[in-house]
Amino acid sequence: MTTKRVKEILSWYASDNPGTLTNLARLLNHGRLGGTGKLVILPVDQGFEHGPARSFAKNALGYDPRYHFELGIEAGCNGYAAPLGFLEAGAAEFAGDIPLILKLNNSDSLYGGDDPCPALTGGVDDALRLGCSAIGFTIYPGSAYRNDMYGQVRELCEEAKHAGLAVVVWSYPRGAAISKEGETAIDVIAYAAQIAAQLGAHLIKIKPPTAHIEQDAARKVYEAEGIPIGTLADRVRHVVQSAFAGRRIVIFSGGAAQGRDGLVEEIQGIADGGGFGSIVGRNSFQRPKTEAIDLLHSIMDIYASA
Repeated sequence: MTTKRVKEILSWYASDNPGTLTNLARLLNHGRLGGTGKLVILPVDQGFEHGPARSFAKNALGYDPRYHFELGIEAGCNGYAAPLGFLEAGAAEFAGDIPLILKLNNSDSLYGGDDPCPALTGGVDDALRLGCSAIGFTIYPGSAYRNDMYGQVRELCEEAKHAGLAVVVWSYPRGAAISKEGETAIDVIAYAAQIAAQLGAHLIKIKPPTAHIEQDAARKVYEAEGIPIGTLADRVRHVVQSAFAGRRIVIFSGGAAQGRDGLVEEIQGIADGGGFGSIVGRNSFQRPKTEAIDLLHSIMDIYASA
């Protein structure tokens, strides 16, 4: 039965059809956080993005796509996101056991360059065939190719929503016009969340913001208006506000592998700031399964008690 909180969240998407709302509800109602309005999602696109050894050698069971289905299911995650090949390798065996998100575009790390532009690697028909609840798509605000990505995601959003699927947008500022520090600057991350919301995302995935301000024009406003950005909770609160006054689901990446204490501290800051959850990949699947499940449960408990 859908809880009052989940019904409230679904009401923010009144323009969507019953199929899309049902798939949003599936994500929100599944797993240990089901019904709370919070989400912890397992993403495993790193094999494509970073290569197999960098992604899976630390825990060699991860070379097998089925391992990640099992991890997401046993940990009680709200959903599991991956590119086409990984989902095809387990969608039938684990049909109905966990909501799936098909990542429709991906980059590789074999070719450098300052302005990323991912390739389309799947489609809405693939997501429907595999029984997915949502599609996922990465945009790189700040890239010279950002307008191409915006156009692609607009078309895919229209197609996915017509088919009754939810849309998750990874909004990762990156490009020649943005400094490395600027990729996680508070003004840039808030802007990235706004762009994803304007493009029609139901769920927005961003990186935890730092207190750095990248744009001089933005700095003047932050200072003049006294926008609090001193703590991670302050910054998360501002980013959530930037996504339609909190009326879009904003979740945060777990980032590169780090120690448990540092990750848990970061999650607490996100939860205190009103973040809707986390999408935790390398910090989970690169650990032994029992340790990964324990960590994911600890993260879920933080969000459940927020």
